[in-house]
Amino acid sequence: MTTFDPTIALIEAADGDQRAWDALVTRYSGLVWATARSFRLGDADAADVFQATWFRLVEKLHQIRDGAGLGAWLATTARHEAIDMLRRRGRESPADLDDHMSVIRSTSGLPEESVLRAEEERLLWQTIRRLPDRCSRLLRAMGTDPVPTYAELAAALDVPVGSIGPTRARCLGQLRTLMAAAL
Repeated sequence: MTTFDPTIALIEAADGDQRAWDALVTRYSGLVWATARSFRLGDADAADVFQATWFRLVEKLHQIRDGAGLGAWLATTARHEAIDMLRRRGRESPADLDDHMSVIRSTSGLPEESVLRAEEERLLWQTIRRLPDRCSRLLRAMGTDPVPTYAELAAALDVPVGSIGPTRARCLGQLRTLMAAAL
């Protein structure tokens, strides 16, 4: 049994080897799906992000030669595709909480880690939905890319600018408590 080498698979897929392409898709599809679903997209939108991400790889297939970073590249591309879709649709984007997104940026690419990341993301967004509406809205808004200024957040949430920082701290504390209880 041979081990999967993403660099070799990339080169072979670029040369037209369908089995190499299939191996790439099999290896990384869970990561791409998890990234798309982390934005709470519906099935059709998540499928569009999934497809667009793989299309971007096809476009760049002859340029990407180092497979070690392929998982991170696919996750980043899926994230950008999801954000673009949300912007086009005019909805808010629950993009990245820095600690949360560092998990997605991992380059290990092992299937079980993709499943664990997907579960962590599902748990995070499920927990954010359990927060009081004000906290949920604030954390989702602060997770957009680019992150809005405090003045923009204050206007969007109809609160004083000076209350954003303390409210954010309380909301993150509540999120930590709920996450700890859920684990």
